[in-house]
Amino acid sequence: MERVKLVVKERSETGSRAAGRLRKQGLIPGVLYGAGKPGMAVAIEAHALREAMSTDAGRHAVLDVVLEGRKRGHVAVIHELQLDSVKHVITHVDLREIHLNESIETKVGIHLDGTAVGVKAGGVLDIVTHEVAVRGLPGDIPEHLAVDIEDVGVGQVVRVKDLSVPDGLTVLDDPEQTLFHIAPPRGAEAEAEAELVPAAAAEPGLVGKAGEEEGAES
Repeated sequence: MERVKLVVKERSETGSRAAGRLRKQGLIPGVLYGAGKPGMAVAIEAHALREAMSTDAGRHAVLDVVLEGRKRGHVAVIHELQLDSVKHVITHVDLREIHLNESIETKVGIHLDGTAVGVKAGGVLDIVTHEVAVRGLPGDIPEHLAVDIEDVGVGQVVRVKDLSVPDGLTVLDDPEQTLFHIAPPRGAEAEAEAELVPAAAAEPGLVGKAGEEEGAES
């Protein structure tokens, strides 16, 4: 299990204005909490946080959080990241102190391996959810869970139960929950319906015409 050191600074000022000033200095406001302790307001250098998330564990890396100027560290994980809706940069981070021998619950992303045969045939990949909830020891939480989609054809559905889950990890979502499916090519259903309409519409017309002819003969 890889551990990543992350140095943070304790901050006394809180609120949106103080957070804005920190961001202008290249710092990300955050909170360190957990282990039965009150939350502590901290500031983290943006490049340091990006580096901490650059390992194979991604945002699920186990962090050795060290307060600047202090020796004692805090084992923590990233509990939540807030992103700017326009710039897509991190604007706030919640760090949760943990015990390595106790399971935690979090969410991990879904990674689709390969290209579905249904997509190659013109189908449309419709993703229903991008992540699932899991439980496991902090060191067993992966950056994402993978699912091989090479053999998924048009009309087929891939569910939570189809995920490749490593030992020691439990997926908490319903096994039957849909992750994604391959929809028919765009316009295919409309074309199929259009082909049926003339045949169905023709019959009443023929009956009416026949009735008129019978009336004329009588």
